[in-house]
Amino acid sequence: MKFIDEAVIQVLAGKGGDGSASFRREKFIPRGGPDGGDGGNGGSILAVADRNINTLVDYRFARMHRAKKGENGHGSDRYGKGANDILLRMPVGTVITNIATGEVIADLNHHQQKTMLAKGGAGGIGNLHFKSSTNRAPRQFTFGEPGQEFDLKLELKVLADVGLLGLPNAGKSTLIRAVSAARPKVADYPFTTLHPNLGMVRVDQNRSFVMADIPGLIEGAAEGAGLGHRFLKHLARTRLLLHLVDIAPVDESINPVRDAKAIVKELMKYDESLYQKPRWLVLNKTDMHPEGDREKICKKFIRSLGWEGKTFIISALTNEGCKELTYAIMESLEKEFKKSEESDGAIPND
Repeated sequence: MKFIDEAVIQVLAGKGGDGSASFRREKFIPRGGPDGGDGGNGGSILAVADRNINTLVDYRFARMHRAKKGENGHGSDRYGKGANDILLRMPVGTVITNIATGEVIADLNHHQQKTMLAKGGAGGIGNLHFKSSTNRAPRQFTFGEPGQEFDLKLELKVLADVGLLGLPNAGKSTLIRAVSAARPKVADYPFTTLHPNLGMVRVDQNRSFVMADIPGLIEGAAEGAGLGHRFLKHLARTRLLLHLVDIAPVDESINPVRDAKAIVKELMKYDESLYQKPRWLVLNKTDMHPEGDREKICKKFIRSLGWEGKTFIISALTNEGCKELTYAIMESLEKEFKKSEESDGAIPND
């Protein structure tokens, strides 16, 4: 199935049915009185998050979603039938925005979360409700209210704990294949990853986290160059970023230090909050260097980059260092979760 992470749709809720102006007409009852029933409510349109869906492809081609009108009221005190609601199933992680106002209507971040997109119009009132001691034969009734109509933008941001960041061919897809059951395409040319891939990394039987692999970034991505800028939004929900660097580029003209700094600059240009996220440096493809030179080459790179944060040296192809990396990630995520739980449960001082 083609991966689609953006769509624009129009939702039109149903109009309410009109009330009825009717009077009893029965044999031997000369003064029957009013008996017009109310109209039924129009159908509403709702969205629900479904973890079994992972793309917005259905909404790229089916753009208009219209609910039915409520049934009009009838005589003999019969109310009109309300129209059925329409339920739109969307991937978990979908952000729904009103295009006209820019307001975020909903952020569907957990399974079965439901939200109202457009409310159906209320049914009109029949003349049955207008009778009184001074108005015994009312002819008043009200029309049904129109349903709400909106143009909405749907934007999917995948839910993952860890995001992989780096140039094309840095080995991101190879890493996610090495540590999870995900099987993204791997090849010896750039931009083999064309859409985000998610992998469940199981550290042991009861401990796991989700890793996201996005298309590689290149310099100028924040201005629209390459593919990665379109998918940086998928890192917005992650709690930790892994900056993968190819420590053994095939082309000698490539400067890994300069390229690594360029990626960090692109991250800052795109989103300051994304730049501020915890970020670890992962030096990949160490198997391409002689074993005795690896430590020296990595230390020289870290020194040239001026990096002072956490660093891991791995080879995703041979799995060297991958286990240690996944355990460190799991421990970091667990510590962060524990801190957030303690802060949420803290009792403020008087």
